[in-house]
Amino acid sequence: MTYTDVPKERPIPEDYARLARHGYYACISFVDAQVGRVLDELERLGLNNNTIVVLWSDHGFKLGEHSGWGKLTNFELDARVPLIVRGPDLKKNVRTAGMVELVDLFPTLAQLAELPAPTHLEGTSFVPLLHTPKRSWKKAAFTEIHRPDGWTGYSIRTERYRLQRWIKPGEAVSFELYDYKSDPDGNINLAGIPAHAAKQRELTAQLEAGWRAAVPAQKK
Repeated sequence: MTYTDVPKERPIPEDYARLARHGYYACISFVDAQVGRVLDELERLGLNNNTIVVLWSDHGFKLGEHSGWGKLTNFELDARVPLIVRGPDLKKNVRTAGMVELVDLFPTLAQLAELPAPTHLEGTSFVPLLHTPKRSWKKAAFTEIHRPDGWTGYSIRTERYRLQRWIKPGEAVSFELYDYKSDPDGNINLAGIPAHAAKQRELTAQLEAGWRAAVPAQKK
């Protein structure tokens, strides 16, 4: 992906950074207004009581955080996305701390629409979580990214931690470990620090076990 008119110097000059953030926030404001128009029209047509509406995005985006811009990492800002679901018989104005992933959308929409979902899907329908937001749910969420420079990043996010493992075939393996309880913005890499070695090993094992080991017990 390329962007036009972006200065080549790094870090990006502050005046351009302000302009870029202004444009990004303006885009969000515009999209928010269009969502409102769609919801108003559904209500006007009398379709709001039998229509499922989902608002989400395909990735997050850094706006200068971690000295970066864009999405080509496994940082929280890149991997975490907005997700709002509205539909008939669903509770309104509630939030959940349960972790879900974008692969969960297909089986969730299938269940809400009372349609059969293929059995080979990796996702897990989170309809039970929509009805009971405080129930226990997935143990972890996973992210994978392939960078143009040859590095592949594998990430696992638990309720408190994120572990990233970066691999470049034939060259190196590196780790990042973040504790969002003590470091909400994920600025302090704990990987390689002896005091956190046990947690790094534990999360590495979870990462290698994969998504099947992380789904809710009742869904296995």
